[in-house]
Amino acid sequence: MSVGRALSPNAQNVNWLLANFTDNDVFVEQTIAVSSDGLLMAASSSQDRASDDRLAAVVSGLRSLAEGGARVMGKGSVNQVIVEMDHGYLFVTAVSDGSVLGVLTTRDADLAAVGYETTLLVDRIGALLTPAIVAELKGGLGS
Repeated sequence: MSVGRALSPNAQNVNWLLANFTDNDVFVEQTIAVSSDGLLMAASSSQDRASDDRLAAVVSGLRSLAEGGARVMGKGSVNQVIVEMDHGYLFVTAVSDGSVLGVLTTRDADLAAVGYETTLLVDRIGALLTPAIVAELKGGLGS
């Protein structure tokens, strides 16, 4: 994802973590971070911004729907949602600050491995996300 200005080391680290996660798993096609207000913060690749924003909207909507369902059923917070599609999977995983991570994979992905690695990535990114870093990431996205 291109940026309009230089980012702080922590913001750069978030971008690097997403890109590295995607680049090191042949089955992961795209990874995005979405803020608690549903806006794209960072993406693993240089897809066009409109595609990244659409994926962010889907990820945010799934998280919201799952949270609403969990409340109605009295089951607590949602940690992860996995959507199975004909040609892939979408993992939607909560980050501690209310943000969410979206991981799009191929159909051949090892779900247990991707789920585990996603949990590790969430822990790493969650440790970096302060309100200032979230604002910086959102402000630094190229259009």
